[in-house]
Amino acid sequence: MATLYSTHCRSFPSSSSTSFPPSNRFPAATVSLKPHPHLVQHLSVHTQQHDGAATVTPVESNHSGKRLRPEVLPVISLKESAVEVDFEKDESEVTVSITVVGASGDLAKKKIFPALFALYYEGFLPKHFTVCGYARSKMTDAELRTMVSKTLTCRIDQRENCNEKMEQFLKRCFYHSGQYDSQENFAALDKKLKEHEGGRASNRLFYLSIPPNIFVDAVKCASLSASSGNGGWTRVIVEKPFGRDSESSAALTKSLKQYLTEDQIFRIDHYLGKELVENLSVLRFSNLIFEPLWSRQYIRNVQLIFSEDFGTEGRGGYFDNYGIIRDIMQNHLLQILALFAMETPVSLDAEDIRNEKVKVLRSMRPIKLEDVVLGQYKNHTRGGVAYPAYVDDKTVPKGSLTPTFAAAALFIDNARWDGVPFLMKAGKALHSKRAEIRVQFRRVPGNLYNRNFGADLDRATNELVIRVQPDEAIYLKINNKVPGLGMKLDRSHLNLHYAARYSKEIPDAYERLLLDAIEGERRLFIRSDELDAAWSLFTPVLNEIEDKKITPEYYPYGSRGPVCAHYLAARYNVRWGDLGLDEEQ
Repeated sequence: MATLYSTHCRSFPSSSSTSFPPSNRFPAATVSLKPHPHLVQHLSVHTQQHDGAATVTPVESNHSGKRLRPEVLPVISLKESAVEVDFEKDESEVTVSITVVGASGDLAKKKIFPALFALYYEGFLPKHFTVCGYARSKMTDAELRTMVSKTLTCRIDQRENCNEKMEQFLKRCFYHSGQYDSQENFAALDKKLKEHEGGRASNRLFYLSIPPNIFVDAVKCASLSASSGNGGWTRVIVEKPFGRDSESSAALTKSLKQYLTEDQIFRIDHYLGKELVENLSVLRFSNLIFEPLWSRQYIRNVQLIFSEDFGTEGRGGYFDNYGIIRDIMQNHLLQILALFAMETPVSLDAEDIRNEKVKVLRSMRPIKLEDVVLGQYKNHTRGGVAYPAYVDDKTVPKGSLTPTFAAAALFIDNARWDGVPFLMKAGKALHSKRAEIRVQFRRVPGNLYNRNFGADLDRATNELVIRVQPDEAIYLKINNKVPGLGMKLDRSHLNLHYAARYSKEIPDAYERLLLDAIEGERRLFIRSDELDAAWSLFTPVLNEIEDKKITPEYYPYGSRGPVCAHYLAARYNVRWGDLGLDEEQ
C-alpha cells in the first residue's frame, strides 16, 4: 500500500501590519470580595446553630432566570458570607446588554438571535437584559424585529406561551446603525444602551459577527466609546477565523490586546459547544471502564472525520482564501483532538482544562507534507442531476488550487500516545454529512476466535464511535455469539442513541457558548497560547503547500473523496471507519 501511495498519490507542483496607538482598555472584571452578581441571585444564606457552631447552607433560589453550575457553587463559611455576599445588590440593580455587531449578516440571523431567544425561552438569561443589533445597514427597531422573528422557533419541548415569549423577547431587541470604525457611532450606541440599562449596573457583551479584517477597528471603537463604565464587566466574542497562519494570528492577538485583556476575549469555536464534544470528558473521566484503555497500549488509531454533502454554494469567495485545512482541521478537529487526548486536568476550572489542551498541542510532531492528502471536488452527474465543480462557483477564481478536502496523519509524542496515528479527514461535497470521532482498539492477543472472522481480522476489533452530528450517538462495537447451536459470531452495537434515550431536544452549540460567555465560563473558549500552538503545528505545511502550488486530487461531487486518502490510511495499517456506514445504526 505504501508503495502505491508514493507512486500514485504524491502531489506535484502545477504547471500552470497595522499598529495602533496605546489606548484605554475595556475595564476588566475586577477581583473583589464580592461574588459574581449572578451568583448572588441564586443563593440564600441560612444560618443555624448546632452545638454552638454556625453553619451556612447555600440554597438555589426559585428564580428560573439563571442556571447555577454545580462545579462553581462555593462552600461559604459564616465569616466569609458576612464579607463576601452583598445582600443589598440584587438582580434588579444589574443588567446585561448584548450587542450583536454585524446583526444583518447570516450568522446573526440564523444562529445568534435564535440562540439568544432559546436562552430567554428556557429562563437562562437574567431578569434585565437588552439585545442590540449593530450594523452598517439602515434599519429601524421594527425592521430588526421583523427580520429576527422569521428565524425564531420554540423548538425546545414545544412549551406553551410560545408567541407570548417571542413578543417579550422581541421587545428587548433594538437596532443601531453605524460604521464599524466610527467612535462617534459607537458613542451613540453607548448612549442608547444606557437608556435601556436604566441606571442599573451594566455588564456588556459584544459579539463580533463581522469579517476578521475589521475586528480590531470594531474593538477599538467599542473600547473607547461603548464599554461598561460603572464597574461592570465587558467581554467580546470573536468568531473564527483567527488569522490564516501563525504570523497573522499573532498580529491579530497583539492588536486586540491593545484594547482588551486576555480574560475579556472569548474566541468562539462552535464545535466545542456541541453536546457530544461536551460529553467527551464526562465519558472518559467519569467511567472507570474507559480511562485505563485511553492510551497506546489499547488504542490502535483515532479518527476525526468531518464531511458535508454540499459544496461552497456561492460562498466560494470566502472559502477560497482559507481552504478546508484552515476552515475545519486547524480549529474544529484539532480542538476536539486536544480534548480527547489530554491528561486528566487538576479540576474542571477553565484554566486547568486549557492547560492540558496546550500540553497536547505542544507535544505534537510537525506535520509532514507526505502525511497530507489534498482534494477538490469536480462536477458530477448522478441520478440525472448535474452537480457543479468547485471552480464552477462564480465567486471562486478560475484555476483555483484551494483544497475542498484534506486528510492528514498526526502524532502526539508523549508517553500516552507515542506511535498512535490520529487521522483527520474533512471535506465538502462528499457522500454524507457527519462529524464523528472513531476510536479503533487493538486486536485481542491470541484471540481464540480469529478463525471465525475469516481473513478480515479488523472485524474482530472493538471500535468506539462518538457521533457529534447528525443524529447524536455514542456506541461501542463488540463481538458476540449469534443464538443457536453453531458457533457463528456477530458484531453488535452497545448504543446510546440520544434521540431514543432523551426526549428533550439538544440545544444548539451557540446557546451553550453564549451562556458561558455571559457567565464568564471560559473552558470552551480558546486561549491565546492554544491558538499559537495550533497555528505553529499547521503553518509550516500550509506554507509548503502554497509555495509548491500543490495540485489537489479531483474527486466527483457526492463521492467518498480522493482515492489517495485510503492509501494514506493504509500506510499506517488503518482503514477509515466511515466506509461501512451501511451496517451502522
